[in-house]
Amino acid sequence: MVWPARSIADCHAILTAPGSRFEIEEVMIDGVLTRTWKNCPPTLRELVANGRAFATRDFLVYDDDRATFEGFHRAVAALAARLAADGVRKGDRVALVMRNLPEWPVAFFAAASLGAIVTPLNAWWTGPELQYGLADSGAKLAIVDPERLDRIVEHLPDCPAIETVYVCRADGPFSDPRVRRLESVIGPVGAWETLPDRLLPTTPIAPDDPATIFYTSGTTGKPKGALGTHRTMTTNVMTTGAALARAFLRRGETPPVPSPDTPQRVTLLVVPMFHVTGCSATLCGALNNGGRLVLMRKWDALEGMQLIERERVTATGGVPTIAWQLVEHPRRAEFDLGSIESITYGGAPSAPELVRRIKDVWPTASAGNGWGMTETSATFTNNGAEDYENRPDSCGVAPAVGEMKIMSVDAPYRELAAGEVGELWAKGPMVLRGYWNRPEATAQTFIDGWVRTGDLARLDEEGFCYIIDRAKDMLIRGGENIYCIEVENVLYDHPAVMDAALIGIPHRTLGEEPGAVVTLKEGASATEHELRAFVAARLAAFKVPVRVAFWPETLPRNANGKIMKSDLKTVFTQEAVA
Repeated sequence: MVWPARSIADCHAILTAPGSRFEIEEVMIDGVLTRTWKNCPPTLRELVANGRAFATRDFLVYDDDRATFEGFHRAVAALAARLAADGVRKGDRVALVMRNLPEWPVAFFAAASLGAIVTPLNAWWTGPELQYGLADSGAKLAIVDPERLDRIVEHLPDCPAIETVYVCRADGPFSDPRVRRLESVIGPVGAWETLPDRLLPTTPIAPDDPATIFYTSGTTGKPKGALGTHRTMTTNVMTTGAALARAFLRRGETPPVPSPDTPQRVTLLVVPMFHVTGCSATLCGALNNGGRLVLMRKWDALEGMQLIERERVTATGGVPTIAWQLVEHPRRAEFDLGSIESITYGGAPSAPELVRRIKDVWPTASAGNGWGMTETSATFTNNGAEDYENRPDSCGVAPAVGEMKIMSVDAPYRELAAGEVGELWAKGPMVLRGYWNRPEATAQTFIDGWVRTGDLARLDEEGFCYIIDRAKDMLIRGGENIYCIEVENVLYDHPAVMDAALIGIPHRTLGEEPGAVVTLKEGASATEHELRAFVAARLAAFKVPVRVAFWPETLPRNANGKIMKSDLKTVFTQEAVA
């Protein structure tokens, strides 16, 4: 077989032909003519309705809890009715703060079905960080788990917009009168199928109405609320399907047509649903297409392999760390992992050798990676199957509804030729509206339908993207964004610190970890343990430097006074050699 049998352009032309499943139409979005999937579910509410077609299938699995699509639909309708009775209206913000529990998607789709703006907050955040998210979004109602309730309860007096808090899997009593048990509305997971058969809300919702606020750390040190729409969230349902179909066309085969008899895709979901990868790229597609999601309280490779064997999991991944831990686990041979058909990941740098290791373990499985960001509602590019095996250092190509271009880093912006390195700009129906109540940041990042990604990249002649570096001062640790200035600002708050810089320490499976280089004030003293504890008390655990090195003088700076982090890159590698 000669591969590829077809070019990317030819594949997209076949996939998007008039009358096809992936047909394209152009619509005006915020004054910008944009290519969109014609047959894409228009709103998140349609995903709930579409899922009910698989009524008797298991949808959510968590420990001993199992929820069918029918039970899920009834729980969503019940909670939506209660939220409406509580006064939640279209455009109100409903915060969602919990681990990956079956109640998470119920809360998400109940609020979204009302036309509310769902605001998932990072469950790893500390109490003050959660308070910021609740206050900045102006959330009217919050739905949480017990651990998150413990973190926010002392901060609720500083969140005057919050009228009601529902908590799942907690008995009470609760110190704040606004707190109620979620089970009083929907009952336990195993009883969802016995709930009354209610209609979903009928609030008018348009595809480009606001639907979500996902917080992403910002270069100013405070997280920014990225405002998404129903269209930006549902687009991934079609984009993922088109990428899978393209792989068949690339090898000269006819893509299979989904039918009710198509075997259920079973996904071990190991990334948080409070990120767009878990929510938009995974949860939404599984709901719309009748897939099963197997949830874990916290990723553990041994438990993950047990679940793969028990549930006959066909797909997993999320970030490269997960794939590495499965491939290299010393007890892997003890488990039957033969059901795996697909391992895909993104969100962090991945070594080109990873795809080869995956194929060694699962010769018939498809490996894939991709690139995306909160501002593109998760996955924008896809690189899978033979394309990934032949270009393991690329994150793939844009979908048929998307566009990419490489622009000069500084204004006046100009488009660069194939092969040149510059800032990656992306456009398509998955690109967000902007930032919540941040007009200046919105104007800087979103330009005429394009999002400036902050990533330095190049495109080859066929449109495959290669991420070279990040223009933003940011690290990515196992899929979690860490904006350096946020950690540096905390270090500067320590009375002994005069100068501070956060840099990335290369890590084989996480991609990189944060390391801090600090200069102490004259006559002051502090230990590495003390500074790490100081940061840990103020920021989420994944942002805490794994190492702190002490610099004997003021950190090196350029003529503009900016710290030259390139001069500090060898600090930790030299320590390792020593």
